[in-house]
This record gives sequence, structure tokens and C-alpha cells, in this order.
Amino acid sequence: MIKHLISAAFLLGSSSAMATIVEFQTSQGSFQVNLFDQTTPKTVENFMKYVNADRYQDVIFHRLEPGFVLQGGGFFYEGSIPLSAVESFGSVENEPVYSNVRGTIAMAKFDGDPDSATSQWFFNLKDNSANLDVQNGGFTVFGQVIGDGMDIVDKIANLERCGSVPLVDFSQQKCNDQQINPDESNFIAINSVTIIDNSNNTASDLSPVKNTLLKPTTPDTGNGNNNNSSDSSSGSLFSLLMMLGAGLFFRRRR
Repeated sequence: MIKHLISAAFLLGSSSAMATIVEFQTSQGSFQVNLFDQTTPKTVENFMKYVNADRYQDVIFHRLEPGFVLQGGGFFYEGSIPLSAVESFGSVENEPVYSNVRGTIAMAKFDGDPDSATSQWFFNLKDNSANLDVQNGGFTVFGQVIGDGMDIVDKIANLERCGSVPLVDFSQQKCNDQQINPDESNFIAINSVTIIDNSNNTASDLSPVKNTLLKPTTPDTGNGNNNNSSDSSSGSLFSLLMMLGAGLFFRRRR
């Protein structure tokens, strides 16, 4: 699976990066990501804290905006709605070195606060650089999907949604029924994130695109929810989705 680079356009950068490789093992298949631990060290260190503490085990992809982003790292299903929240290690300093092009993973954060990223991240489903490279101080890209891993990401991105939550085997009729909630079989779970290679030269042949749009004088436009556009939610997930959108946390994972 992990044998070819995802896109020639993606590799048109001016500098190489050094990285650790991790594998996302999901209910829809596995894919690998090179983390830029040499050039975005604080962000990668923050991400690896959650990996090493197993806090990403069984988290779900809780937000899908088709043609924009696929987001996770914040919530998991404990047998009932509302979802439980991943316990945070605290915020991390923004490191907007690389561009939010297709196939990259970047940190999610709150509106108007460039240094508010904690556990949540998102995969860029297309080139979002014109927007996300400058918005809210720039969104920190800290890795890229390698090999044919975007096949799995795109597979998830093509699933049906209830509101903004990607689900399997959960019809719009069920979504509109306030008496029916999705269960473990419906959510797209990340079973684990594991280290495949922790050598510091695993990305020596990659050239991630630099963020050249962000300037020191660029005003902060806020809108850290990365919201491109989204359909209105309805049915039994309505309250849940509104709470997720507001960044509210519920039961915290220990």
C-alpha cells in the first residue's frame, strides 16, 4: 500500500523535512503519515503525547466537510450519545511552516487564537492554502499522508454524513429520526495510531510545500473552525453536532 507518493503537485516544495512515520489504523483501512518532527517539533511532540498515552485509541472522525477537511482527535464513542471528549494535555504554540495542501495533516484550533490547538487535527482533502495558510495565524501542518494512504482518507470522505459526522450504514431517514442514535458500528473509528518508523530521516525524499502566504502583518481573520461550508444538521444528532461545533467537551477520557 505504502509505495508511491500521493501527488506530484504535492511535492513541489523548496525544502525537505525529516519525520517520524505513524500509521492510522481505522475501521475503514490503514494509512501512514510522515510527521515533520524536525521542522514543527512542538506540534509533533504534542501529537505524540496523545499517541503514547493511547488517547487517540478509538477516537472517531467527528467532522467531514467534503472537498475541504476530515477532522478527528477530539471525541470517542462510549456506548451512548453525547460523545466523550479526549482529555487535553493543554494547548501548543502555533508553527505555521508548511502549506495546507491536499494530503497534509494540520492542527484544529479555536477562533481568534493561533496558539489554541490541543488534541484535534484534520486532513486537508484539497489545496486549502489560500484560506488556511493565513487564517487565524495559519493552521499548523505537521505531517503528510504518504503512499496511497489518501485512497483511505478519500474513502472516508466519500461516506454519507449525518450533519457533519461521517457514518456507515446509517440512512438519512435514521438521521432525521430523533428516536434513533448511531452506535459503534456506524462511527468511523481510529482503532489506534502506532509508530512505524521513528528514524529522523524518513522524509528525506519529501519536499513539503512551504507556507509563503502568511506574513507578520497579516491580520487574524479568526474562524478557526476551518468552516468551508456545511449542511445543516437534523434529527437525533442535531444537539450533538451543535455542541461539537461550539467546541464544548463532555465526559473526559482518563
